[in-house]
Amino acid sequence: MAEWLYEAGIGEARAALIEDGHIIEARIEREGERPRVGAIVAGRLIEPGVVRLDLPGDPVATVAAKGVPLGTRLAVEITRMALRERGRDKPARGRLSDAAPDDGPDLRARIAASGLPVTDLAPTGPDRLPDRLEEAGWSDLIDHVRTGHWPFAGGALWVDATPAMLLIDIDGDGDPLALAQAGAAAAAHVVRCCDIGGSIGIDFPSLPGRAERQAVDGWVDAHFPQPFERTATNGFGFLQIIRRRERPSLIEQVRFDPVATDAALLLRQAERAVGAGPLQLTARPAVAQWIGAHPHWISMLERRAGRAVAIAADAQVKGTGHAQ
Repeated sequence: MAEWLYEAGIGEARAALIEDGHIIEARIEREGERPRVGAIVAGRLIEPGVVRLDLPGDPVATVAAKGVPLGTRLAVEITRMALRERGRDKPARGRLSDAAPDDGPDLRARIAASGLPVTDLAPTGPDRLPDRLEEAGWSDLIDHVRTGHWPFAGGALWVDATPAMLLIDIDGDGDPLALAQAGAAAAAHVVRCCDIGGSIGIDFPSLPGRAERQAVDGWVDAHFPQPFERTATNGFGFLQIIRRRERPSLIEQVRFDPVATDAALLLRQAERAVGAGPLQLTARPAVAQWIGAHPHWISMLERRAGRAVAIAADAQVKGTGHAQ
């Protein structure tokens, strides 16, 4: 039976739906990612259709408010979180509400609402060893997200998030129809695992025959998580899917905020470091500065690790850095 693993990390909560020892869905929620979907937030209409929300950082949300004078105080229910894209950001989207203020369901509440069992993991105590998230492939998953390279038997996917759509290229040798079938299943896994919404373009091997292209359409319908709309596969092997998009995907969170990604991974590594004496975190300057700008993270790490923490910036360090 599938089971959610949940970890309240430092600066980032993470969850993975595990089935047969493998991650089939992965989610992260970073500290400060507000407002959440379902939140009821007060704010002020600062221009037509734009409300400045009463939250740290003064974020805005777009809302249909025809005929409402500028400066009016409003309550907004968030229907889509703010999104980060390459070269631009999109503000949150909402609708007017008369409900009481609410933060909206966090990651822990959302996975609990699935009805599947949830196991809360801890970096210390009986859950520390083994690291169940790591055993299921958490680090490998993040590496695939970073590189955009997702191997499968007989080929690989190349995944890239563009402002227009998320593109998935199916690459490999051998029989094009067999590659297309395997690629459809692999692409469906990535979409579900990373919670990808919005416009998705899939480049299948070129299949000149109409029957073969219809077979691809059938595989997409059978494998991809519903609901979605799609085009038919054209003669060039291209198919477009549209899925509902309420939150940033794991790909957007990891790839468009690499400093926060490496900081969270380094703090996770530090929580599990074994040894005595001061706990030394070494990272490239941007990551060291990001962690240092959140002193409560350092205090939390010291409590969890039972050790004093020191942070060193090293321009020669690549990637996540190390803790020892």
